[in-house]
Parts: sequence; C-alpha cells; structure tokens
Amino acid sequence: MNKRFVNVVIGGMGMRFSTTDPAFASMLERRYQGFAQHTGPHHFSFEVHLTPEGPVTPESDVSVRRQGNMWLLQRGDFHATWYPRLRRGQLRQTNNPYSTDSVLRIVHSLVLASQQGFLLHASSAARNGKALLFSGVSGAGKTTIISLADAGSVLLTDEISYVRRTRSGFCAFGTPFAGDLGKNGENISAPIETAFLLAKGPSNKTRELSKGEAIRRLMRNVLFFANDPSLIEAVWETVTRFVCQVVVKELTFAPTPEVWDLIV
Repeated sequence: MNKRFVNVVIGGMGMRFSTTDPAFASMLERRYQGFAQHTGPHHFSFEVHLTPEGPVTPESDVSVRRQGNMWLLQRGDFHATWYPRLRRGQLRQTNNPYSTDSVLRIVHSLVLASQQGFLLHASSAARNGKALLFSGVSGAGKTTIISLADAGSVLLTDEISYVRRTRSGFCAFGTPFAGDLGKNGENISAPIETAFLLAKGPSNKTRELSKGEAIRRLMRNVLFFANDPSLIEAVWETVTRFVCQVVVKELTFAPTPEVWDLIV
C-alpha cells in the first residue's frame, strides 16, 4: 500500500510520521493544522502501525527509558522505539490523536534537554514582538489568563509552552498542544520577556521571585518523562540559566480583563 507522510514541525524541529492508512494521515493533518507539512526537512521519522482499538487511557502512567542507543516509550495506548542517532523510530498506537500527541511531547522533551530547552506547563502569548509565559499546575488559570488577553496578543499555546535558548536568548515557540481552548497556537516564536507563576486571588498583584524560588517552582512545572540523571541535570541547568536571563514573577489575579493592565 502507498504510504502517506505528515511532517509535524514544532519549534523548528520536524517529526515525520508515515502511515499506510489515509484516514489516519488526514486526522494528523487536521489535528496539527498550522504545523503539519507534506514535504520539507525533518529531523526524525516514525513509521506508524495502527493497532486494534482498545481503551484509550491518556491519564495512565508513561514509561520512558533508555536501552543503549534506543529509547522505549510506552503507555497503554502506544508503544514506540526511537533511535536518535539513526533519526528514526517505530510507533504502534491506537487510532487516536492522544497517542501521537504524547509521543511528540516525549521526543521533544528529550531533544530539548540537550539543546538548552524544555517543555513547560504554561500558556503563552506573543505581544509586540515579545513572549509572555503563564505557568501553573492544572486549575491555576493558564487558559483563563490567555482568554482574557486583548486582540493585540497572539496565542502560542494555552497548555504546553515550548522554550529554547537561541542566539537572541530564550524564546517561546507556538505549539499545537491545546488545552481547554481547543485551539492550536500560531506557529511563530518570540523572545521571552517575562514568565509568570500563577495564583488565583481576589485582586491583581505581582511579586518578583528570588532566583532560588523561581527555579524550584518552574522545575515543578517542567514536562519531563524520563528518569535519566544526566538529562534531568541538563534541564535543571537550563532552568537555572533561564531564571538568570528572564524576569520571573508570581502573578496573583482575579479573572477579569484588567489583569492585563498589570501584565503589560
């Protein structure tokens, strides 16, 4: 059967998925609209084999471990083997977008760890050529704060922010990892001006954090799956460097548009 290729480019890194199922390829194109390409360079490729439908359990534990030159990525709804040096892998998954989403996040988190970057539980927006990050656990208000932004703000994500150090400093990149908004971010990037750690309260106020507190709180919100000491240390060093270069504040806010007067 003829293969279909969908190249999903996030943060400038392309991951190409090949499949013989045209319906699955079309689903990927819709799911990653704005980030999916049929052609162009890719850094890694996965050959996808669809397995019989079973219970999709995106909440279940993910296993990510290294075996020699290979990584094993596993959950109830997918099983992947990935060879970074060979730039390719095999992915067996049920026919649903949650599995592909998880593999994308895992692989990007592993690659970013060695590129002075990380994935962060944070919404983010670009405004006047600069990016603003709003980090917090589930329920902290990541989607709420973004939904209150005016028309001058461009959505990068309301769920998972993609952060990487570039020649111009740390930048945030748009992602297709959508939260409650159910909307992909724009496939653009911008230098990060300020990172806010969210807290809900009766009024709007900010508090600049010490570097130690900022590092500890940001690390709790970093999305990383592998219990690999060398990569964990690399992420810690990157977050430390991030805090030394980017202003990090705590933002307590009430869910009204006036909070953006304080932010900008």
